[in-house]
Amino acid sequence: MSKALLEVRDLNVVYHADRGWLPALRDVNLDLDEGEIVGIVGESGCGKSTLSMTILRLLPPNGEIVGGSMRYRGGDIVGMSTEQVRALRGSEISMIFQDPLTSLNPTFTVWSQLRDAVRAHGGQAGARGEVRRRAVEALSDVGIPDPADRLGDYPHQFSGGMRQRIMIAASLLLRPAMLIADEPTSALDVTLQAQILSLLARLRREHGTSILFISHDLGLVAQLCDRVVVMYCGQVVESGSVLEVYERPRHPYTRALLSSIPSRDRRAERLAAIAGRVPSLSALPPGCSFNDRCRYARDVCREVAPRLAGDGAHDARCLAYEPGSGHPGLVEADEAAAGGTAVDR
Repeated sequence: MSKALLEVRDLNVVYHADRGWLPALRDVNLDLDEGEIVGIVGESGCGKSTLSMTILRLLPPNGEIVGGSMRYRGGDIVGMSTEQVRALRGSEISMIFQDPLTSLNPTFTVWSQLRDAVRAHGGQAGARGEVRRRAVEALSDVGIPDPADRLGDYPHQFSGGMRQRIMIAASLLLRPAMLIADEPTSALDVTLQAQILSLLARLRREHGTSILFISHDLGLVAQLCDRVVVMYCGQVVESGSVLEVYERPRHPYTRALLSSIPSRDRRAERLAAIAGRVPSLSALPPGCSFNDRCRYARDVCREVAPRLAGDGAHDARCLAYEPGSGHPGLVEADEAAAGGTAVDR
């Protein structure tokens, strides 16, 4: 049985603003086992990137952890000192940031930035030749042509996609046990996307690297991940194995996301879209956060906040799965009447 590398329990994070505090993460639970790849999906603003920054204790000054715990190899990340967290970053937990343009310093060469990253996180500062060899190998792995020659170039001499690949190379230099990949393929074409997915899969296969893969692309998550966590308004609304969640989605939001994926089988049909928009954190609706966009919502959904319910292997935050909630369970009734699942339609 795999051992949990990261355990997040009842995590709550707020952002302090002029108009009060905003609940960015609410009672988030997440496990990442050794050698496992977990996908985190959801619309912009659902809390995916906030979760990744919280794990590394890189929240902005107005961000605050107000409840819950995060344990890495049994150690409490929330209670760690600044020095302990700094030692954890890079060497144990590394991150591919979403915006390579702001992550690379335009005044330093690629080589100096890769070298300094190794030095800053406990690498062998004196082994210049070994560090350089590993830097060339990392750049080659992510598809940078002539990597030895390009180490002396500056970030502005690379395209946006190449800068993204340089950031991926930097995160892999110290061979961390855990990698957080925040939209690592967003600036890449489909050929390079496939190459990066292959690289991440090889990291898991050859080095046992555990990966949190944050993406808007449900197709990429299906290709790479073992389990998937669906987030909405700072909460986990569904979690389970990729196969189980994609084949038998329980939460109406997950069903809507999957239904909005273009399909060759529905070429003549109008593309599906989720009605409405993600609510502001300063004006979350009462009850279920998704009730104002949900086709199955009833009065009880606007009054009672659902729990994350299930068997632990596949959970959903929907009153339709809570016995005695008063919700008529029309999700299944609607499927039966239509002769198929919401995803099929």
